Amino acid sequence: MFIYTRPKPIHMVNLAILISGRGSNMEAILRTVKKKKIPIKPAVVISNKPDAKGLKVAQKLGVKTAIVDSTGLKGGSWEYDQKLVSLLEENNVTPKNGLICLAGFMRIMSPEFIKKYQGRIINIHPAILPAFPGLHSQRQAIEHGVKYSGCTVHFVDEGVDTGPIILQAIVKVKDGDTEESLSKRILEQEHRIYPKAVRLFAEGRIKTRGRKTVTS
Repeated sequence: MFIYTRPKPIHMVNLAILISGRGSNMEAILRTVKKKKIPIKPAVVISNKPDAKGLKVAQKLGVKTAIVDSTGLKGGSWEYDQKLVSLLEENNVTPKNGLICLAGFMRIMSPEFIKKYQGRIINIHPAILPAFPGLHSQRQAIEHGVKYSGCTVHFVDEGVDTGPIILQAIVKVKDGDTEESLSKRILEQEHRIYPKAVRLFAEGRIKTRGRKTVTS
């Protein structure tokens, strides 16, 4: 059973953000940090894609960037994740003082990596979990005819979008919505709640037992 209780922080949390593309959620988090609304230190932004547009965005915001190319390496590979661990440790993002945010990072993390950083990896998913995990969640929502969808920030465990839920936001599905139009409105909420979840973590305000989280 996943059991994690986050004590009040004594030292500043060091933040790493993992991306694969444009990194819009990364940008939302970093801009909120820059406004001094989150007591956290952005240590590094890492991409598994050398051409990820988010790298330039992070650099413009004054955050160090790095690339750990995943070409030819299978998802869930500890071989790849060991390279990530080395880079994270170089930037002082450790299992004791770090937070890792997945922001459109299109790789499955290995069980070894998740175990090492247990309770310190969070992700955002464009659906109200546990509904519609995995890929194309917005399309799934439209095809199922749901009236409401949204997004979920959650801790990462060894399942697919199954970790304890931190925050959720609801988005009404409109008649005539397409995958693109629904995705756009959900993304607006992602940019709102992901920075909020990072702040809650950095301030030591999340407690988790089993599948339930309580925020103070």
